[in-house]
Amino acid sequence: MSETVETGLISVPDKSLVLLIGPSGAGKTTFAARHFPETVALSSDHFRGLVSDDCSSQEASADAFEMLRTVADRRLARGRLTVIDATNVSAQARAPFVRLAKEHDVFAIAIVLNLSVATCAARNEQREDRNFGKQVVRNHSQALRRGLKRLKSEGFRKVHVLKSEEEIDAVRVEVRPAWTDRSDERGPFDLIGDIHGCFSELKTLLEELGYLVLPRDDREGFRLVPPEGRRALFLGDLVDRGPNSVDVLRLVMDSVEDGTGICVPGNHEAKLARWLDGKKVKLNHGLAETVEQMEPQDDAFKTRVREFIASLVSHFVLDDGRLVVAHAGMKERYQGRASGRVRQFALYGETTGETDEFGLPIRYDWAQEYRGKAAVVYGHTPVPEAEWFNNTICLDTGCVFGGKMTALRWPERELVSVPAEAVHCEPVRPLTSPREARSAQQQHDTLRHAVAVLGRRAVHARLLGNVTIREENATAALEAMSRFAIDPRWLIHLPPTMAPCETSRREGLLEHPEGAFDDFRRQGITRVACEEKHMGSRALVIACRDEDTARSRFGVEDGKAGTCFTRTGRSFFRDDAHEAQLVERVRAAAEAAGLWDELGTGWLLLDCELMPWSAKAQELLKTQYGPVGVAASAHLDAAQASLDRARERGLDVDELVSATEERRDLVTRYRAAWQGYCWPVESIDDHRLAPFHLLASEGAVHSSRPHEWHLEILGRLCQAGGPLLQLTRHRFVDLGDDEQVAAATAWWEELTGAGGEGMVVKPADFLARNAKGLLQPALKVRGREYLRIIYGPEYTRDEHLRRLRERGLGRKRSLALRELALGLEALERFVAHEPLRRVHECVFAVLALESEPVDPRL
Repeated sequence: MSETVETGLISVPDKSLVLLIGPSGAGKTTFAARHFPETVALSSDHFRGLVSDDCSSQEASADAFEMLRTVADRRLARGRLTVIDATNVSAQARAPFVRLAKEHDVFAIAIVLNLSVATCAARNEQREDRNFGKQVVRNHSQALRRGLKRLKSEGFRKVHVLKSEEEIDAVRVEVRPAWTDRSDERGPFDLIGDIHGCFSELKTLLEELGYLVLPRDDREGFRLVPPEGRRALFLGDLVDRGPNSVDVLRLVMDSVEDGTGICVPGNHEAKLARWLDGKKVKLNHGLAETVEQMEPQDDAFKTRVREFIASLVSHFVLDDGRLVVAHAGMKERYQGRASGRVRQFALYGETTGETDEFGLPIRYDWAQEYRGKAAVVYGHTPVPEAEWFNNTICLDTGCVFGGKMTALRWPERELVSVPAEAVHCEPVRPLTSPREARSAQQQHDTLRHAVAVLGRRAVHARLLGNVTIREENATAALEAMSRFAIDPRWLIHLPPTMAPCETSRREGLLEHPEGAFDDFRRQGITRVACEEKHMGSRALVIACRDEDTARSRFGVEDGKAGTCFTRTGRSFFRDDAHEAQLVERVRAAAEAAGLWDELGTGWLLLDCELMPWSAKAQELLKTQYGPVGVAASAHLDAAQASLDRARERGLDVDELVSATEERRDLVTRYRAAWQGYCWPVESIDDHRLAPFHLLASEGAVHSSRPHEWHLEILGRLCQAGGPLLQLTRHRFVDLGDDEQVAAATAWWEELTGAGGEGMVVKPADFLARNAKGLLQPALKVRGREYLRIIYGPEYTRDEHLRRLRERGLGRKRSLALRELALGLEALERFVAHEPLRRVHECVFAVLALESEPVDPRL
């Protein structure tokens, strides 16, 4: 039946399709403009104008409605409220829109403007674009009234009929969140898996979570007192199979009524509701036990249970869309929507129609393909252990079958379980089965997911927002990773590039510490760390406490307890034995320094420099640096010989001889500059590893720690690690203290004068911000002779320095910030046990950015 609006209020879910229905002249467009934003209301007249330049052209109607339905389809796919402003007076006209609503699992709502023929005709006469007669309006009205009583049967969830101009003028339209949308409720929550009548275990679990379960004073039942601010959230299947479904119902109903609990329905509640309604149901799968427990209860309790189950909503979207809860899970496309199909999925999931060897239905593993941003927490299918898989987790750990009852603390993502007190029901399928050491997520992550890294994309990093990756850069990164990278399961981070300090104007210098100090002062930084810059190759080292940790946390099966790789994801060592020895020494040093227990971790990720430079730069030495030096020397020898012959002939070549000697000196300096960073390596003992960041360990990304903490921890590691591990010398500088600044500058001069590369200047905090945003994490200040390697033997000549001082640093600094944000985002995702494809999305993005056109000498 249609519904006359009596309250003066029409409530519309924000995810729904609204059809305005009424004869021409009923005022539908005026109504739409008054109650809905311009982008929400799709007018048939407007679309006629778009396709024909004539809003009243009936000849254009077919094209106009095709376009209108396409736009409505795309809006509904995005979950946007959509209003159709057309006459819609026939069932045939309404049917395509009702189908659209069903396809997108949203309510179809009818708002009928049922005004008299005379009123509509009079309005049309006042409009220049309405040149048809009264008969058209009469036909519209007759068609409307013939179908008015059938609107509900056509598929409309609500039908609102406005019968007069006064009603239309007085009515108010309220757009409200859908029943499933409780995203403004942010918790914290304690989500509890399938209970199945196990009241004693439920009470124990709640108490373990910090709740008090007290008897009520006013009636038989319970008062649930949560820890401050928290709420219990029950994932359905409260009843059947277990010994005390009645008290479970009492506790959950009371907590929902009191506001201390939330509940979604399970399939067992749906079946119990059918029994309570007097419908014929099979008393199997534990319902017989529940019926037996319910029979002694009075009618008031049974009525309360029936009404409670009827009130339960299929699923909820919570915590600003970050959390979705449903009994059997929820695909991304169904989240926040409402339809019979969505409710069916929430209660039962999907099955193939086949049964397994135990006679149980085979279910589609929807979580295998889940890619949603919201975490989905569910139950329904018992599992031996609750574990995250593609940002979903099943909390039904089979308590009624002798397993345990499990809760998830949100947003902490902490699991809490209590064991079953007995096997209350023998399972048809064994609860436990042989399983690999790797988790389901790790098994799934064995394959690389190219779709996660290919194409132009915007990768979201919490520190910086969306970072755009161009398609051609992404393709190059995938090529490099696919052909040269280490086992991708180790690839949880790539470090950022580092920008140089401001260009110096001092005589003979391109970089000087004052450039870094002044830069940070201008940005409000008062204290910096100055760290020795080792002339080696950037290396990331993952060290695990043992092989079992490596297997369980990283999912690797190669027997390694760690790895060492370059900033492009390639293995640092060609010899696996050298890598194993390095990892073992880092692991032993962490053990000796007590870091495993202190940090509560089984693995560490270190950001380091590995020396000598020649260990990784052999190809550069052979193909670039060495040949430049040899060619320059040969050229100058030939030039000198020519000058000697010219002098013998009495020519005045003193100026040319002097210039040649100067150039020879520069070439000699060039060759000496890089040779100081090279020495032969035959064993791991010939290397030096200088760590400067402890980037992450289990449960933590250490970007919130100041550099003092990193250097203190790593200092202890180096002390315990023998000669392989080398301390990163450093000092902290108050930029307002001229003596400290002068001392740091003198230290840089000492380092570079002795052949060192220079130093790195960083804000004392690992991450620093000001009003303009994230600041550079570090600025390198390289020495005069080191820069000779980078810019060539003669770069210090005045004509070259003048040109080089015009170098632009903006792109390099932008690149450094984007790579920093992406690298840390990758670690945050790994530490949170997100799928590896989500981690790789950021790691590949860092590598992709490296192919941007930025001067590699900077």
